[in-house]
Amino acid sequence: MESFDGKLAVVTGGGTGMGRELVVQLAARGCSVATCDVHVDTLADTERRALDGAPAGVRVSTHRGDVSDAAAMERFRDEVLAEHATDHLELVFNNAGIGGGGSFVTGDRAEWERTFAVCWGGVYNTSRAFLPLLVAAEEGALVNTSSVNGFWAALGPGIPHTAYSTAKFAVKGFSEALIEDLRVNAPHVAVHVVMPGHIGTDIMNNSRRIHRGDGSEEPDQLERSKELLGRAGLDVEALSGDEVRDLVEGFGDMFRDTAPMTAARAATVILDGVADGRWRILVGDDAVALDAAVRADPEASYAPGRASFFGFLS
Repeated sequence: MESFDGKLAVVTGGGTGMGRELVVQLAARGCSVATCDVHVDTLADTERRALDGAPAGVRVSTHRGDVSDAAAMERFRDEVLAEHATDHLELVFNNAGIGGGGSFVTGDRAEWERTFAVCWGGVYNTSRAFLPLLVAAEEGALVNTSSVNGFWAALGPGIPHTAYSTAKFAVKGFSEALIEDLRVNAPHVAVHVVMPGHIGTDIMNNSRRIHRGDGSEEPDQLERSKELLGRAGLDVEALSGDEVRDLVEGFGDMFRDTAPMTAARAATVILDGVADGRWRILVGDDAVALDAAVRADPEASYAPGRASFFGFLS
């Protein structure tokens, strides 16, 4: 798909981060976009920015949608068909994702299942709802966001990372399995799997918001935060609840602000990869180097004492 001009795309998780930048850059390239997010308050700014940089004729619609809910994705699909007066579309970007559910052994089951439901279930539900519309187009592309944690299920020593990694492995496997399925049954539809490294997004802050639900915080959530900070080497026993919350929020801000690649640059890499027809899109020098390191010595990938993700390549 060498050009996005005149086409229609769906982007999940378009309220912030890479999702927002995909919407903005697709619109700038002449592509109309329908985007959903569970946090509808963030979508107005996405729509404004996208339309400000878009040529005449581009339409951007925003929708509330929880990707982990199959019925919600079917409603989203029906809204897209109605608002864009179409029976097909050319691009679907399965971008929505959250973190959480670190330990399968000791962690909170609800948090684990919520993380997996968004990161894997969201790709499944959205693909089920929208793939027939890609097949109905003259050409189409299904773009699934996995992660470097889709081929390396770790963050570092002492930091279990099971729900997110399991989901991202599933996204990668699903995408690769679709290569032959689409070649046989819909050869005009391409599949792409995106594997970003450390990108400057608000995923850590947004994930806490998702897991809090209505904004309240259960005591066990605060204890889990203290445990994670303790594993990072901080003395948190004497800290108040507010001080712990401030530290956790600070880590989320630091994750965003110290990333080697911005969300805008990541979106450009993704779109260029789709336009170039690459089914496997590594995003960031860290992702490229980590992929090479894991392939070179798989047995050492989880060796005791392995550096953390952020120091893995230093």
